[in-house]
Amino acid sequence: MRRNNAVFGCIIGLLLPLVGAVIVYFILFKGYSFEGYLNRLFSDGRIAGKVIALSILINILPFIFYTNRKLDLTGRGILVATMLYAVLFALVKFVW
Repeated sequence: MRRNNAVFGCIIGLLLPLVGAVIVYFILFKGYSFEGYLNRLFSDGRIAGKVIALSILINILPFIFYTNRKLDLTGRGILVATMLYAVLFALVKFVW
């Protein structure tokens, strides 16, 4: 299935960092319960910034995959979603 659609890419780019946050939980916060991890994530801006930064790294894989297959609109959607997460990172890190 060749989906060359920016909306499809944006959906991929918005959902994969959520999977990345769960992966970060299993690697770095395995001593916490998942509820404790979420509470710490929402209460401590420094931890939230680090988790967001590590979570958006997962978007590199589908971005490279779709741009190598010449599905540039999907890659563009992934890039837009990654930029939205970067804005969220900057807000969490420097404003809140």
